[in-house]
Amino acid sequence: MRSNEFTELLKSRYSVRDFRPDPIPEQTLAEILDDARYAPSWSNTRGYTLAVASGAQLERLRGAYVAEFDAALGMYRRKPTAFVKAALTGRLPDGDFKTWGRYPDDLRPRSVKVGVGLYQHLGIERGDRDGRDAWNRRNCEFFGAPTVIWVFAHGGLLPFSAQDAGLMMQTLMLSATAHQVGSCALGVLATWRRLIDAEFDIARPYKLLTGLALGYPSEAAVNQFRADHPPVALARSRTTS
Repeated sequence: MRSNEFTELLKSRYSVRDFRPDPIPEQTLAEILDDARYAPSWSNTRGYTLAVASGAQLERLRGAYVAEFDAALGMYRRKPTAFVKAALTGRLPDGDFKTWGRYPDDLRPRSVKVGVGLYQHLGIERGDRDGRDAWNRRNCEFFGAPTVIWVFAHGGLLPFSAQDAGLMMQTLMLSATAHQVGSCALGVLATWRRLIDAEFDIARPYKLLTGLALGYPSEAAVNQFRADHPPVALARSRTTS
């Protein structure tokens, strides 16, 4: 592959936020997963594991995530009694890592920019709470994807296992792009561990990092949205040559 071909492949990948229901052929999915094993890893430990769901199993998970999202709306909106109610009913988030919270001040402007841009693209006004909730619920519907992957990193090798999981995910997503399969990382899926534990036997040393939706992009307007890709930040040298 020539360097410009790789750059074109890299630039053609984007976050798909609406999928067709067409299933990914088993052979295609197998080839994508096989490509992912060539990602580099800390001392070749490969301290991650994947849970892959499609078909009836995925539909159960889709319904379970939507139900948890709807039950958590009060907490999203910071209603004082919502957390107490969730605790009493066993509906508190039980993810291995906190997925809610304010971004660090130096990183927050980027998050705000992409969020504002996406909502503007969708025509959702700033004060339209119901519209925003409906869109956020789509994350828990996996944007209609026919296949979803949950990514776990070994807790005994953090942060390096998380680094390796990220390298593997990028390799997997680029392979998906080469196979004309779209992808979208879904961090919100790490909010609830119990949902995926009900469907898969995941050893407790492995911590749930994120989800990843795979499938064929629809013609929905949201798939025309593109986030900015600012240059990689470079540290300033303390010395001059």
